[in-house]
Amino acid sequence: MADGNAMYDSEFRWYAIWTRSRQEKVASAILHDLGVQHYLPLKSELRQWSDRKQMVEMPVFSGYLFVYINPSLKNSRLQVLKSPGVVAFVGNQSGPLPIPEKEIEDIRTVLATRVGYSPCTSLNRGDRVRVIRGSLTGVEGTLVNDNSGARLVVSIEMIRQSLSVNVLRDDVELVSTNWDRTTHFAQVRCPTSFIPA
Repeated sequence: MADGNAMYDSEFRWYAIWTRSRQEKVASAILHDLGVQHYLPLKSELRQWSDRKQMVEMPVFSGYLFVYINPSLKNSRLQVLKSPGVVAFVGNQSGPLPIPEKEIEDIRTVLATRVGYSPCTSLNRGDRVRVIRGSLTGVEGTLVNDNSGARLVVSIEMIRQSLSVNVLRDDVELVSTNWDRTTHFAQVRCPTSFIPA
């Protein structure tokens, strides 16, 4: 799988693509074979069958993966769309919408640090903060409260998917405020934490 080590071109952007159910890895393998730079965030999970237990790699964001393409290059979008397992680009009536590179890098940072996290749907409102200390320094997200204290929600806004990690309030600084208490807490839908193996 391509992982973002290629040189970044100013006309290339990250785009989210929808995949068929449970076809994220198939699409990723095909895109790799085609030489399309992409990113499929994965997590290790222990799965149990009737005769054994096994660690398997599962997508963090079910039904999505990310491609780094220049849509103005001839056939770049078509090459992605013709790949088995790919359904469509995420966007609007005008076409695919780019994802800020910072959002992809923040997800990579959270996964690389191997801290406990929870995939959850994204929030519309909340305080935007930046981590200023520790292994997540520089990561930006939305600060939320739950029963165990403060959590940082790191999002890919385009697909409305996020990861949630525990943080100390002293380790974050305010970036911007956009907070409505009733809407904010009603939209937090993060399951129990996933702790990497």
